[in-house]
Amino acid sequence: MRRTRFGPARTVVVFYAITVSIGTLLLALPFTTVHDGHAAFSTALFTAASATCITGMSPVDVATYWNPFGHVVILLLVQAGGLGIVTLSARLLQLLHGRMGIEGTLAAQAEAHTDTPAHARSMIRVIVRFYLALEACLAVFMALRLHFAYGESLGRAAWEGLFHSVSAVNNAGFTLYTEGAAKFTYDPWILGMLCGGVFIGGLGYPVWFELMRRRRPKDWSMHTRLTLGGSVVLFLVGLGTFLAFEWRNPGTLANLDVTDKIWNCIGGAVFPRTAGFSTVDYTAVRPETTAINYVLMFIGGGSAGTSGGIKVSTFFLLGAVIISEVRGEPQARVGRRAIPVAVQRQALTVALLGVGTVMIGTIAILTISEQPMQLVLFDTISAFSTTGLSANLTSKLPVAAQIVLVALMFIGRVGTMTVGTALAMRRNKRRYQLPEEFPIVG
Repeated sequence: MRRTRFGPARTVVVFYAITVSIGTLLLALPFTTVHDGHAAFSTALFTAASATCITGMSPVDVATYWNPFGHVVILLLVQAGGLGIVTLSARLLQLLHGRMGIEGTLAAQAEAHTDTPAHARSMIRVIVRFYLALEACLAVFMALRLHFAYGESLGRAAWEGLFHSVSAVNNAGFTLYTEGAAKFTYDPWILGMLCGGVFIGGLGYPVWFELMRRRRPKDWSMHTRLTLGGSVVLFLVGLGTFLAFEWRNPGTLANLDVTDKIWNCIGGAVFPRTAGFSTVDYTAVRPETTAINYVLMFIGGGSAGTSGGIKVSTFFLLGAVIISEVRGEPQARVGRRAIPVAVQRQALTVALLGVGTVMIGTIAILTISEQPMQLVLFDTISAFSTTGLSANLTSKLPVAAQIVLVALMFIGRVGTMTVGTALAMRRNKRRYQLPEEFPIVG
């Protein structure tokens, strides 16, 4: 019975652990760097974990440290990590719905448009094709832009377009340029394509599949309403933050013209949602922007997508619970649908476990290193949420602190989904009720 409950969740952990191990061994080979000899084991491990967990953090300059073979390995790890989490989450959702009984299964399928376990293979094929087609389209447009606007050879433009499209759709944030996405600070076309790939990939396949079938908002499921509406709200919050606090900041946007400022503000609103691309130096942003980014990174993107964090649906579901409690309503609800108590408990557990993980990681790194609290917290949240943004701190940390970040990336990538699935599958029905007691709250 225990194997039935925890087997699927354990599969996710094993898959990512094996992938990170293989990636580490490949990156530790002597012919993966541009320098003589092989990469340090800690560097290979950190990069492999970051790529597999589609984070984008790195203790070295990816563009100049790894040779083309190393870049191919990183690209394959990003692809495996991105499609892996999507397809495994699809399978877990199917197994989960199969344990909910006939009524629960039919309701879940109607809301999320997931197939029965008998159709698992066909569904996963559709999901993989969806993401690969998105990557291919983005790669073509980026390659054309790089070829005609930047004078890249057709082969080089095709390779760079492919690499960055995969990195964007999978919310990884790796680039082949020393300056990162800042290379495109003055190019709204590339910035627009990167933002589009990040947003579409991070929203999650359940939302996109439902939008294809249900065009009218009143027919959307609670998950789609929470994810889509919450994503729009967070985008506007991030955009407003950049517009308000960075517009006149000489360290970030003050020297740009209006059009470039607006596009970089859009990037500043999208990229912290677990993408990892950056067109500004995050050590130069105002404290208000940093504080908002803490929240945006921690929340992340949509469930069953390539983004990280505790997920948009989790955050706004808890917000709906708070609003209902403040209003004194007997049931927490979203629209005309009530939120089951079991789902409320799952969301609260995922959120508090995330807070606890970030706190422990931050304290551990502060103990190991002598870096300022603000920068450590930024990188810790970025690692846990698999965002990949960094306050130029990763390369300055000792190896022990980098291992802490590796653990945070791994937990952030597989932890929230496996914990949520395990909690949902542990539905033992008691044949009795315990007496209630009301402790003082607040």
